[in-house]
Amino acid sequence: MIDTKSIDWEKCAGLIPAIVQDVGDDSVLMLGYMSPDALQITIDTGLVTFYSRTRQELWTKGETSGHFLRLKNLVLDCDQDTLLVRVEPIGPTCHTGSDTCFGPKTPSVNFLNQLQSVVDHRYEERPAGSYTTRLFEDGIQRMAQKVGEEGVEVALAAMTPGNAELLSEAADLLYHLTVLLKGRGLQLADAVKVLKQRHGE
Repeated sequence: MIDTKSIDWEKCAGLIPAIVQDVGDDSVLMLGYMSPDALQITIDTGLVTFYSRTRQELWTKGETSGHFLRLKNLVLDCDQDTLLVRVEPIGPTCHTGSDTCFGPKTPSVNFLNQLQSVVDHRYEERPAGSYTTRLFEDGIQRMAQKVGEEGVEVALAAMTPGNAELLSEAADLLYHLTVLLKGRGLQLADAVKVLKQRHGE
């Protein structure tokens, strides 16, 4: 978490803008404002709390709807006058019922972060009846076999007309690859680092 003492509250007139971002897919969910008390409550409870400029009172997002924002991380910008609040949203964020206050989310490759999070939880918790749990219990050899099978199925689907089957098989491959990497103590992000290195980033 951040050092709250480094926030320039005077520049912000006592209220700091808080940009709320979904930790799963990096989408921007909403913009709110925090007072020192709102920020401290957010840190203490793990539930994002704002200061309402209209009602001039503190309010915890989701206290009436149940659509809370669970705090994952706080980042202070370079000027110490704006917060990036990374959260796990519980339900839609906007009062209109939309996922974000900026309209519905659009599909993004950043959803892979959310997939990684689900696989991570399955690895740690091993819930009974879960296919992912069964793969982890079966071991690396089985996980590797599934990646091989899905890779072949992707290649075969690419040779058929239409895109639906190819996309379905590609999704299966990405999932099983994520599981295999986790089984080896790695993540998709580690493979992305290699790609970045190859491209000189």
